[in-house]
Amino acid sequence: MKTKLMFPVSIMLVLSFLLAACASPATQAPAAVEAPAAVAVGCESPVNLNIIIEQVPDYDIVAELTKQFEAENPDIKITFDAMPYDAMRDKILTSFLAPKGTYDIIIVDNPWMDEFPAAGFLTELNDYIENTPGYNWEDFIGPIRELTTHDGKITAIPYLNYAVGMIVRQDLFDDPAMQEKFQATYNKPLKIPTTLDEYVEVGKFFKENGIAGAAMQPQKGYKILEEWKNWLYAEGGDLMDDSGKATANSPEAKAALEKYMDMYENAAPPNSMNWGFDDALRSMASGDSATMISYNWMLPSLNDPDGQAGDLAGNFQLYPVPGGKAVLGAWYWAIPQNAACKDAAWKYISWLTSPEIDKMRTAMGGGVVRESTTQDPKVWEEGFGEYFYKTVNTILGNSEPLARGVHADEISIEVGNLLNSAVAGEMTVEEALAAIDAKITEIQSK
Repeated sequence: MKTKLMFPVSIMLVLSFLLAACASPATQAPAAVEAPAAVAVGCESPVNLNIIIEQVPDYDIVAELTKQFEAENPDIKITFDAMPYDAMRDKILTSFLAPKGTYDIIIVDNPWMDEFPAAGFLTELNDYIENTPGYNWEDFIGPIRELTTHDGKITAIPYLNYAVGMIVRQDLFDDPAMQEKFQATYNKPLKIPTTLDEYVEVGKFFKENGIAGAAMQPQKGYKILEEWKNWLYAEGGDLMDDSGKATANSPEAKAALEKYMDMYENAAPPNSMNWGFDDALRSMASGDSATMISYNWMLPSLNDPDGQAGDLAGNFQLYPVPGGKAVLGAWYWAIPQNAACKDAAWKYISWLTSPEIDKMRTAMGGGVVRESTTQDPKVWEEGFGEYFYKTVNTILGNSEPLARGVHADEISIEVGNLLNSAVAGEMTVEEALAAIDAKITEIQSK
C-alpha cells in the first residue's frame, strides 16, 4: 500500500536459522473466543500482546476500537508498535528468527502471503476459526479470503483492502460544455470509460481541454505495477500462469503497455515519471487531473469537506477500472509461529474481525473486507454511503492479487523497475516485456 522496499531473504537460509535458533514454544490448543484467554507457555498474566502495525489512518481506527476490547478483557493489554511501511518487513523478519518473537500479532502485506507461511513463520488458524462461534469465515469477500490460504492452511485473517478502482471528477463528465465538445470531436457522448481504448481517448480529450486526463503513478517498483497491471488485466493478460511460469511477453501485455505509455505521453501531468499514489492524489485534489486509477479508499478522502480537495470535495466518484478486473491489495492479521501468547492473540484478532466489530471499524472509515458489512444500511449511513460500499464490493468481487508465490515481493519490485524503464524510453516495449519474462523466470528458479 505504501512505497515498498525490498529486503531479500533466502527461504532456505531463513529456515536453517529458524531450526537452529528457535526451539519452538509449546503448541497452543485453540480456545473459543468467549472463554477466558489461556495463558501460554512464556505468557505472563495479565497478558500483554505486542502488535506491529503500519502507521496509517486504519491504525487509528483499530487503536480506538482496542480500548473497548481492553475494557471487556481486563486480563489482556495491547501494545502497538506503529511505524512506516518501509521499516516493517525487516523488523518482522528479525522477530521471526528469535527464539521468542518480539510480536504476538503482526500484519502481513499481500505480497508476503505465500512467502511467510512457506517458511513456517505463521501459525495455522483453521482450528481457531472452526472453534469460534458466529465468526462466519465465508463472509469475508472471496478474493480477499482466498489469499489467506497456503497449502490448504489458513494462516491470516483479513484486515483491510486496498483494491484499485477508477476515481473521476464527476463534475467534468457532467459538464454540458465538455459533453458538447466531446460529441463534436468524437461524434458520441462523453461517458465514464469502461475499456482501455475509451480511457485513453477520454484522457487525451481532457488534456486537450486544459486538464490532465489521468494522474498516473509510473514510479519504479510497486507503484507502476499496481497501476499497470489493471491495464494488463483489461487486455486479458497476466504476468504468470497458474503454475508460476512467466507470461508477460505476450500480445496482451504489449497492447496494455503501449496503451499505458500512450496515456502517459499524451494525457498525464508533465514531469510525473516518478509519481506514486500520493502525488496522484495531490494532483486530483488540486484540480489538475480529471481521473486516476488508484486505491478505492481515496474517494472518501477527496470528498471530505475538510480535506485537501477543498471546494472540489463532493465532485469525485468511484468506478471499476476500465476492463473491469482490478488489482487486489490487502493487509492481514497473523500470529507468528514463535509467539508466546497465541490463544490471547486469537481472542483479540477474532474480536476485532468479528462481523459486529468489523461493521463498526468500517463505518469509522476502515477498509472493507466482509460482504455483510457492505450490505449494512447502518454502515452506509455512518460511513460513506450505499454507493461507495456497493461499488467497492463490486471491485473486490472481480479482483486478483498483485502477485502470488514465495517470490511475490521481489518479482513485484523487479517488474515495476522494468516497466518504468519502458515508460521512460530507456527500453522498447518489446525489450521490456522480454526482460520481465526473463527476470520472473530467474527469480522463480531460486
